[in-house]
Amino acid sequence: MARWKALPEELDPQIGEFTRQLRRLVDQGGLSVATLADRTGYSRTSWERYLNGRLLAPKGAVVALAEVTGTSPVHLTTMWELAERAWSRAELRHDRTMEQIRITRARTELGAFGGGAGTTTVDAPPAPPPSAEPPAGRRRVLFFLAGAVAVLVVLGTVFLLTGRGDGEGAREAATSPSPAATSAAGLPPGVKCVGVGCTGKDAEAMGCSGDLVTTARTATVGAATLEVRYSRTCGAAWGRITGAAPGDRVRVTAGGETRRGDAVAGETYTYTPMVAVGRAGEAEACVVLASGRTGCTK
Repeated sequence: MARWKALPEELDPQIGEFTRQLRRLVDQGGLSVATLADRTGYSRTSWERYLNGRLLAPKGAVVALAEVTGTSPVHLTTMWELAERAWSRAELRHDRTMEQIRITRARTELGAFGGGAGTTTVDAPPAPPPSAEPPAGRRRVLFFLAGAVAVLVVLGTVFLLTGRGDGEGAREAATSPSPAATSAAGLPPGVKCVGVGCTGKDAEAMGCSGDLVTTARTATVGAATLEVRYSRTCGAAWGRITGAAPGDRVRVTAGGETRRGDAVAGETYTYTPMVAVGRAGEAEACVVLASGRTGCTK
């Protein structure tokens, strides 16, 4: 029997039970992880993550495992659905925690930025004695000078807070990149893009796969399993087929963007580059098999 690592203590009980069931099937079939990867079309690294509770196996991998071990997929896919819901809840809690951390950091930075800028107070000119009220002309001059001083104080405060004059600020605003084109600052280690910055790029190379990905949609077309893969952290999705044959083609479409991937000889799965999405349901994956059969996720 294979010797498995202890599952993470923080793992949801529903996910833990599902993972232990996968381990039992692998043990009963006498399969090594390498053999499992070869027979299912999912990489060895992916199966190590699935079986150690670091990543929820996609439905296609679960069905493939059932086929390899001669197990009915009905009970197994039911367990997967329960585990997938638990995984989604855990992701939601993680996202809320990360959002709260970002808000706290932003508030801290704003406090550090504005904390030293106290309120500037301008002392009014001393009032003349009641018996010595200045003439009307002098009063107008004093009022004018007081107003001018107030205007200068306001302009000086604006300059100190922004660190630049209006002209320089306008020039910088004109040349500043849009939020969609900014770097992936503040993202987890290894993640190299977010949103539209991920469009057209490889999910694995950009650090958007692994523990950060879930299967949003799936469909079976012939012998191939078609999936929409989604990374909430990267704000991107891509299409993938497993059980593929040379010549099979997969594409993903979202927000008017389409990306394609082709299966080549020696590969049993392939995936497309990423497209930016606001949520998983925005992306659709379709496949055209070499046999001519077609299908899309629902």
